[in-house]
Amino acid sequence: MSTIRVGIVGLGENTRLRHVPGLRSCRDVEIIGVCNRSEASTQKVASELAIAKTYERWQDLVADDEIDAVVIGTWPYLHCEVTLAALAAGKHVLTEARMARNASEARRMCTAADDHPELVTQIVPSPFGLRAHRVVQRLMDDGYLGELREAVVLGINDSVADPTTPLHWRQDAILSGLNMLALGIMHETLVRWTRNPTRVVAQAATFTPMRPDPETGEECEVETPDCVRVLTEIPGGAQGLYHMSGALHFGPPMQIQLYGSEGTLKYQFTPEDVLFGGQKGDAALKEIPVPEEEAGGWRVEEEFIGAIREEGPIEFTDFSRGLDYMAFTEAVSRSAVEGRPIDLIER
Repeated sequence: MSTIRVGIVGLGENTRLRHVPGLRSCRDVEIIGVCNRSEASTQKVASELAIAKTYERWQDLVADDEIDAVVIGTWPYLHCEVTLAALAAGKHVLTEARMARNASEARRMCTAADDHPELVTQIVPSPFGLRAHRVVQRLMDDGYLGELREAVVLGINDSVADPTTPLHWRQDAILSGLNMLALGIMHETLVRWTRNPTRVVAQAATFTPMRPDPETGEECEVETPDCVRVLTEIPGGAQGLYHMSGALHFGPPMQIQLYGSEGTLKYQFTPEDVLFGGQKGDAALKEIPVPEEEAGGWRVEEEFIGAIREEGPIEFTDFSRGLDYMAFTEAVSRSAVEGRPIDLIER
């Protein structure tokens, strides 16, 4: 096709900052339609971003024959429903992460994608680790770590430490599902370099069980934990440890640590993206430079459009990988609630 015409369901902050400029930087791509939660919001964003067509219902956007691809920027509660409708209507789909509210919805999305192999389906990937991804993969392939023994994943901040902070949409199970904190996005990053875990054991806690609704001010239940800790078993004998919290002050920056029999890699994502490493016999960890020819970055929209034009495959993240991390986050939730280990099927 000469021009790829895109419709957007849910044009919020991330879509405005990332996807709109990313799509418009691709050759022969036109954003022709938008539908937000309210008519007022739809009209406002269409005017601000010079988008020609608006729709009262997302179903009308998906059904529009002029649209070739649908970008879903809504909260997870609509990802499955809009994806299924878009694929049935013959549209390519790029959906915001997390993939869905739970593994069941993710499986339905995967099945629909498999039924339409002619259509491109992509999930917005975790932005963490993109810069040094190829360096980490190369070092691991070359035996820098030796035998992987432990993986440590840290995602700690104070985003919900204040008990007076209103309820965030991520804390509403109807809107967000079983996704909690940065667990899914950090796990997605980790399994770019390791195999998927086969067993999880989790604990979770909510320190502020009630928060004011941001619209009504009424107290309502917090349905997503303020912190979660996870132990995992990784095929090959390695162990995983995750600590996610939004209720701690001055915690360590977001990072992934990989410990092996011969060396260690520590990839710190915030406040700066820096990779450190050291091998047996070294005095200390040192920064590992990322050669320009190996440096990665954000190219989500370029990759999506390129795949539609059959110019290259999706590297990060297809629906199959999305299902893997949704199965993991659901297993973590079940383990925390049921107080027992949960086994995962290795794929």
